[in-house]
Amino acid sequence: MADTVNETWITGLGIVSCLGEGPQAHWQALTQGQIKTDTATFAPFVVHPIVPLNLDTQIPKKGDQRQMEAWQRIGTYAAGLALDSAGVKGNKDILSHMDMIVAAGGGERDVTVDGAILTGIGKAADPEAFLNERLMNDLRPTLFLAQLSNLLAGNISIVHGVTGSSRTFMGEEAAGVDAVRIAVSRIAAGQSEIALVGGAHNGERQDLLMLYEFGSHALKDAHLPVWERGTKGGFALGSLGAFLVLESREHALARGARPLARIATVMSDRSNRKDGAARDALRRMWKAIEPRLKPGHAVISGASGAAAATGEERAFLESLPDIAVRATGTYLGHGLEPQFPMNIALAALALDHATLFPPRDASGLEKPMDAPLTQVVVTGVGHWRGEGLALIERAD
Repeated sequence: MADTVNETWITGLGIVSCLGEGPQAHWQALTQGQIKTDTATFAPFVVHPIVPLNLDTQIPKKGDQRQMEAWQRIGTYAAGLALDSAGVKGNKDILSHMDMIVAAGGGERDVTVDGAILTGIGKAADPEAFLNERLMNDLRPTLFLAQLSNLLAGNISIVHGVTGSSRTFMGEEAAGVDAVRIAVSRIAAGQSEIALVGGAHNGERQDLLMLYEFGSHALKDAHLPVWERGTKGGFALGSLGAFLVLESREHALARGARPLARIATVMSDRSNRKDGAARDALRRMWKAIEPRLKPGHAVISGASGAAAATGEERAFLESLPDIAVRATGTYLGHGLEPQFPMNIALAALALDHATLFPPRDASGLEKPMDAPLTQVVVTGVGHWRGEGLALIERAD
């Protein structure tokens, strides 16, 4: 657990998803209960596609755009939005000591090349020579580099000039939790004054859909809200980018920045998948923050829809008395690495409005909330393992 010594403020949000670009578009979509899915392109799989982005506004050089894979373009774009939101875009004095922590996947495959190799290798007289020749001749040289997870951080540094320390975490949902946790811990300890934290995910990928279908995780045929997916479960992959500018209170005050919210604490856990393990991990973390909870708190859940993990999170949430819960996976889909930073961004957005967006669920778990919103507990439960929890508060 990272208990803040130096208070951590959220001073910038950069978010893109199927709901739109930026905080205002997301808030409007959430309050109106909008859900945007694509059930045709990758049928029978359900995905939440990214809105069209004018990449030139955040990645002005076409050469930079071309050498990035889609998930890197999404992330670099969202990072630029966060810097704009915080009022530090182009400020070399601040960017030179701004730290960066990125939650990243392992890059994207060239599905066309993969298909051609799989088609031809069975007919080749010398399969090993055929494979070597095709890999050498068919793959772009940059594709190998694009598989490196830390290239997102590198591209953000190149495009936006963020040149403080840089860290990249891999590990699906848990990577997003730990990216935020480490950033808050460093600010609390006085090791960092300002940090850019987040990640990106491209869910519109045949290779990912295939991999998650192998694990029986992919949602198929029709969209349903997360809590209504039953015992079969399943998650709809979402394309999204989410970056936060986190800042010590003192650093923000010195430059006249307004806080959207403050992060009181962040915790992570990593249960096995024995029955009840994820539920017990959530209970342990909740017990640690419970003394700090005040009237007007709610839960923004990162539940994916994966049957076992989501069932355990639901059992835990139903054990809490009279609390409003919202699962953003219903609206955004599941973005794995950036899901936790995205939900912290949405928590900060709700706190800035002092109200929680309406429920979008007929299962009975999500209840209306009329009281002013003062605190949000953000949960993150990995579809396999990796739990996290953050307490976000109004920074009045």
